[in-house]
Amino acid sequence: MTTLAFRTATDADIPALIDLVTSAYRGDASRTGWTTEADLLDGQRIDADMLRADLDRPRSRILVAEDAGRMVACAHIAQEDADDGVPTAYFGMFSVDPSLQGGGVGKGVLAEGERVARETLGCTRMRMTVIDCRDELIAYYLRRGYVRTGVTRPFPYGDARYGLPKRPDLRFEVLEKLLEKPLAPAMESTR
Repeated sequence: MTTLAFRTATDADIPALIDLVTSAYRGDASRTGWTTEADLLDGQRIDADMLRADLDRPRSRILVAEDAGRMVACAHIAQEDADDGVPTAYFGMFSVDPSLQGGGVGKGVLAEGERVARETLGCTRMRMTVIDCRDELIAYYLRRGYVRTGVTRPFPYGDARYGLPKRPDLRFEVLEKLLEKPLAPAMESTR
């Protein structure tokens, strides 16, 4: 059984984060797990500049999960603007070491991400985007209380920072989940 310890990433974690995210989504190594996008996209999933921007962004956290001091999973949680006024956090860059996928690590990271959104950022809704042809991944989130919103967003074709698409029909579907209200007023904290 994996025992997870959570912390907020720092600039020093950037190389390990790139390796972890890449291993979960790109290339043959990602095929060990079930979250691979290797049949959909080539190229990078994240780079150092993108990570640095997420780390420096106000009301944004990159959550790191470690087991015995080894980084095994991560996710990005950030407050975002919502047109309806509901305090909303975005959940993305969710990555679990492919050798540990299917063992509950992801479920633990998702729960911790929801806690951070609720208790640290003061959000009562979590939102994410998932490539809409990823039926198994969408089903995973639906089992954890997320719902399909019916909203889609275009894939950033032509922007190699997000990968090199292998097919012309990629787009994102927006999923969301209402979170419990925070127990106390949210406090702004530094990274």
